[in-house]
Amino acid sequence: MKIIVSPDSFKGSVSAVDVAKSIEEAVLEVNKDAKTVIMPVADGGEGTIDAIASCVPAEIHELSVCGPMGEDATASYATIEQGEVAIIEMAQASGLPMVPVDEKNPMIATTYGTGELMKAALERGCRKMIIGIGGSATNDGGAGALMALGAVFKDKNGDALPLGGGALADLYDIDMSEFDQRIFDTEITVACDVTNPLVGQNGASAVYGPQKGATPEMVEKLDAALGNFAKVSKETLGEDFSICPGAGAAGGLGFALLAFCKAKFAAGIDIVLDVCGFEKELQDANLVITGEGRIDGQSVQGKVLYGIGMRAKEKNVPVIAIGGGVREDSDALLECGISAMFSIANGPMTLEYAMENGKTLIKQVAKNIMRVFMR
Repeated sequence: MKIIVSPDSFKGSVSAVDVAKSIEEAVLEVNKDAKTVIMPVADGGEGTIDAIASCVPAEIHELSVCGPMGEDATASYATIEQGEVAIIEMAQASGLPMVPVDEKNPMIATTYGTGELMKAALERGCRKMIIGIGGSATNDGGAGALMALGAVFKDKNGDALPLGGGALADLYDIDMSEFDQRIFDTEITVACDVTNPLVGQNGASAVYGPQKGATPEMVEKLDAALGNFAKVSKETLGEDFSICPGAGAAGGLGFALLAFCKAKFAAGIDIVLDVCGFEKELQDANLVITGEGRIDGQSVQGKVLYGIGMRAKEKNVPVIAIGGGVREDSDALLECGISAMFSIANGPMTLEYAMENGKTLIKQVAKNIMRVFMR
């Protein structure tokens, strides 16, 4: 019996790697002869590097970067395929978890550190990049990343703008003369499931700004600043990328990568599954066990469970999902290749208890799944 164990993380509680280990332990305790294939996954946000590095040979590179609030920070990126491909998580350098709750300020938050990771990958000789842009603390349209790559953002007096999305209100010119030309010889794929445009009521500021600390007044200012960025970018490039699906992702980093780096977008889970060789392992599998922290109606929107379920459905391989919680609206997943879903909550319990005891609860559920599957 071959069982693929391919969960996402239970965010804030258990990493994808540890979820997979707990499930594997349960599988082998019930059936010691089972062949398990451990393949933790992610959708392009936090944990993408760890998930890929656990499945394929990878080298991790650590460097000092500018953090989201301009502070000194340490971030990592990975290289795979003999160093030819760089895996970059913007959350490593510009992520919301890096910012204390009382210090959130998307007016000044910057993606400069993400650009530094890209620059480091170029210096290492990588000419393919996979960039996961989930979990950002920023709303600067990716301007900081472009600055790190050599672009100079100037006001009407010719002075360089400071970092942060708020400063883009004063943007008058973008000087690309020192921009790193190696970017144009680099194949960049952005792992992103967001389809929001850059500005407007469905744009980066309005939809995602509040969770990054934006007040209603800040949202209005940031949206106008990004609108100005889009205007000057169109004058610079001769084309308007602000309305492209995904331009509003990661506070507009999607816009910068699309417009200035000629990046292509793909669903994060599909990128990870392809890199990890999920399709090949699925050929002779008997069961897939997956999971994520909360299973609900949003799980069908290109997320981990949907991506795994649809691929397994094509091969007629059953998929069982484990979640911290399973909402009523999750039944839509049953049409997307997921055979059944189980919550780790085996009785009344607080969220704190469930998070503290995540590994044990996941293992218990996985054992019961295996006992039923073995009958």
